Amino acid sequence: MQKNTAGDKLNWDDLRFFLAVARTRTASAAARRLEVDYTTVSRRIRALELSLGALLFEKSRSAGFVLTVEGQRLLGHAETLESTLQAACEQVSGSSMELSGHLRIGCTEAFGCYFVTAQMSHFLEAYPQISLDVLPVPHFVSLSRREADIAITLERPERGPYVCSKLCDYRLRLYATADYLAGHAPIHSREDLNGHSFIGYVDDLAFSPKLLYLNDLIPGASSQLRSTSVIAHYHAALEGRAMAILPCFIAGPDPRLNEILPEEIEVTRQFWMYYSEDLRRLKRITLVAEYLRACAELNRPLLLGESTEMAYPAPGLSSGK
Repeated sequence: MQKNTAGDKLNWDDLRFFLAVARTRTASAAARRLEVDYTTVSRRIRALELSLGALLFEKSRSAGFVLTVEGQRLLGHAETLESTLQAACEQVSGSSMELSGHLRIGCTEAFGCYFVTAQMSHFLEAYPQISLDVLPVPHFVSLSRREADIAITLERPERGPYVCSKLCDYRLRLYATADYLAGHAPIHSREDLNGHSFIGYVDDLAFSPKLLYLNDLIPGASSQLRSTSVIAHYHAALEGRAMAILPCFIAGPDPRLNEILPEEIEVTRQFWMYYSEDLRRLKRITLVAEYLRACAELNRPLLLGESTEMAYPAPGLSSGK
């Protein structure tokens, strides 16, 4: 591929299209993210390749747009330029109350649905110029492909240029409805659980080994009904035909569910929060991260099963106002 004349200039807007394709791996998904049509994405990528005199993507039927060696080199520089430009815009825009922009939080399914979304709805009242996507999914999200800006996971990342910290501990206990307990043999000790029915995970499809706690807590537990979703476990338990191990922050506030042997059947897990090192200069990223830490600390009793009430910090307190 021949380079153009030296007078041609690199267009930053073309780099936006490059980043979108690199992160989504398809031109159609990049078009949806950028709110343009497919042909515009293809045209802008072609223009960028011509201006650089390099092939940035190879097309694969199975993997979509795959970065070439040249494309991988450009990716790091483009992301640095992107974060630098965003940080500059934030600094010029004025006070933190005028912060604007968009970000995504990727998190585990139950925590995202029952905790993060509720907490962030209060945050956005104080920062109406910020828009937010919460992605509560039963699998990991990729920060490298910018599927999310902030990730909350069960495990600390083993590697990567991340700003990472432990967000909180949380507990899970065994729950059942009153109807289930009335219709089955009484439970006074762990041994009495033999013969009872449980709702569990599909072992080979669990996205983290930290979810496979049922057999550790109740060896030989019978699970006729299994699911990859903890929210499915919750709703199945409410049907009153089996018991389930559930996070206290979901089941504790629900009066339809009763704790079973809370002193004997209990497990503690952690949530870790992290984001890419190159985003730490963005005030909206650090502001949201600080707010989530304040939320977790304020709600420690709820997360540990010591309270059934959720509390909400004032968003301004997380940013030192």
